[in-house]
Amino acid sequence: MKQKLFYILLTFVSVIAYGQVELTMKPDKSDYNGKEVVNLIITLELNGDNLVQQSKIQLPDLSKFNIIGNGSFNQGVRDPETNIAVEQYITKIALEPKQKGKIRIGSVLVTVNNKIYKTEPFDIFIRDVEKKPIAKNTDHDVFLNMEIEDREVYQDQPTVAVLRVYSRNIDNLRKVKNIHLPEQDNINVHPVNFRKSEIDPSGIGNMPSQILAMFIVFPNESGYVEVPSVSASVNSYAHKNRIVSNKVKLNVKKLPEGSPESFKNAVGNFKVDVYHESTEKIEAKKPVNVVLKVSGEGNLADMQLPKIESSPDYEIFAPKITSKVITGLDGMKGYILANYVLIPNKAGQLNVKTEEFAFFNPSEKEYVNLGQENLSLMAFSHDQVLEARTTVEKVNEYTNTLLETVNSPVLKTTTLKVKEKSRFNWGILLINIGILFGLFIAYLLFKNWQKKRNIFKEKTAPKDLGSVAETEREIRESLKTDVGDYFTYLENLKDSHNFDQFFVTVDELDSEVRNQYFQSSKEDFRQFLESYKGSSVAEEYRNLSQRIQIEKYTPVKSEDGIGDLLKDIINLYSQISK
Repeated sequence: MKQKLFYILLTFVSVIAYGQVELTMKPDKSDYNGKEVVNLIITLELNGDNLVQQSKIQLPDLSKFNIIGNGSFNQGVRDPETNIAVEQYITKIALEPKQKGKIRIGSVLVTVNNKIYKTEPFDIFIRDVEKKPIAKNTDHDVFLNMEIEDREVYQDQPTVAVLRVYSRNIDNLRKVKNIHLPEQDNINVHPVNFRKSEIDPSGIGNMPSQILAMFIVFPNESGYVEVPSVSASVNSYAHKNRIVSNKVKLNVKKLPEGSPESFKNAVGNFKVDVYHESTEKIEAKKPVNVVLKVSGEGNLADMQLPKIESSPDYEIFAPKITSKVITGLDGMKGYILANYVLIPNKAGQLNVKTEEFAFFNPSEKEYVNLGQENLSLMAFSHDQVLEARTTVEKVNEYTNTLLETVNSPVLKTTTLKVKEKSRFNWGILLINIGILFGLFIAYLLFKNWQKKRNIFKEKTAPKDLGSVAETEREIRESLKTDVGDYFTYLENLKDSHNFDQFFVTVDELDSEVRNQYFQSSKEDFRQFLESYKGSSVAEEYRNLSQRIQIEKYTPVKSEDGIGDLLKDIINLYSQISK
C-alpha cells in the first residue's frame, strides 16, 4: 500500500514539474482600412524549469503582405509562491496589406521539449487597398518602380534604393531622362550612379525593364519614414511627360539608450586623427597649419564633425573643409579634412586638443567613444629660430631674398632659389656665388649704360629742371611699377595651379610697389597709405596682407579661393599704384 501511494505521489509531482506552454498570436484588430498597418503580436510563455525551446518561432505564409518592421523582447520571472520559472517571449510584426478583402493568417509553430505547439488560424478583413506597386504613364505605357530591399535600419544608417523603369515597348526605355531624386527633411539622399543597366526582358508581367539609377537613403529620424517618389520625364518628338515612382515606407529603429554626451549623429565606423604636416620649426605669432581628419564609413557627408578646442595659447580660425568620399552600395567611405590655421600667442609647448567624438556602430549595435585627440607642438621665438639656423642656411636665405627682390615676370630667377636640405651641397653654394657675381657684373654694366644714355640725352635735348615738386613727381613716375604685367603673370600662375610661385610673385609685387613710394617695411607703408590715401585704403591693405599670409600657409588651396584673392589684389594695388 505504501509503495502504491509513493508511485501516485511521484506521478503527481512529475505532472506539476512538467510545466505548461502557451503560444498565442493576435492582431490589434480584425477590420482594417487599406492604408492602416496590421500589427500581429506573438506571445510564447514557458511555465517550468525544464522547458527548452528547440526551434525558432515559425511564421505563417505572409506573402499577401509587405513586412515593414518587426521587433521582439523576452522577460523571465520566478513565482515566489510556487518557485516556478516563467519565461515570456513577445514578438511584434508590422504588415502592409497588398490586397483587399478577407485574408486568412495561418498558424505559428514552435517546438518545445520535442513537442510542436501551434496557434489557431484566423481571418482579418482589409477594405479599399490602394495598390501603388509602380507609377504609370498611360500615354506611353512607361512605369517607374523604386525598390528598397532593406526597409528596417537604424537612424542615420544607409539603405540602398534602386530605380527601375518598365515598358512593353523597349524603345520607350531610352526616352526616360531628367531623373529627380526624392527630397524630404527627414531623409538625406545621395546618388550612387545614374548608369543604365542592360535591359532585362523578364520584368513584372514579362515587361522589359532597365535600372536607371541607384542611390542611398539616410533617414535622420526614427519611426515609420516614407521615402517620396522619384520623378523623371519621358521625351518624345511630340511632347514631354512627367512620370513618378511609387513611395516606400521604412521602419527606422531608434538608436539604443545610453549614448555618450559626445555623440551627435555619427553612425558607422570612424577614426579621428589630428596632425601637423610641415617639418619646419613653428614660430610664435606666425600661422601654423593643423589638419583634423575623420575617416571611415557611414554618414560622412551629413555627420557633425568634431572641432579643435580653443585655447589661450593660440588663436584659431574657421577651418576649410575638403573631402574625398565615395558613395557605393555599402554606404559612404572616405575621409573629410578640416584644415585649421592656428597662430601661437607665445613661444613654448602648445597642446592642441579636439572635442570628444563618439559614434554608433550598427554592425556591433553599440556606441564607441573615441574621446579626445591630442597634438603637442613646440613654438619658438623669432630669435630662437634664427639662432637654430646654420651658416649655410643663412647664406641660402640671403640668396633667396636677393633673388626674390630682383625677380620679374620675364626673368623667373625665383626658380633658382635654394631649398632646405639635410646635408651641405657645395655645388649649389658655388652656383649661387656664380649667380650673385654675374648679377653684380650685369648691374654694373646696366648702370654704366644708363649713365651714358642720360648724358647723351642731356647733350641732345636739354630741358627745364622745373620745380622741386615736379622733379619729385618725375622721379616717382620713373620708379613706377607696371603692375599690369604682374596681374597678367599672376593670372597665368593661378590657371596653371602653380600656387607657390603665385605667392612669391605677390610678395615681389608688394615689394616693388613699396619701393615706388620709398617705404621699406609693410608697417611704414601702411602708415604712408593712411596719410596719403586714406584710412580705408590702409585698412584694406592690412586685411589683404593678413589674408595673403593665411591663404599662403593653407595646405589645401582651391582655384576659387586663389581667384577671389587675385581680384582683391588687382583692385587694391591698382588704386595704390595710380
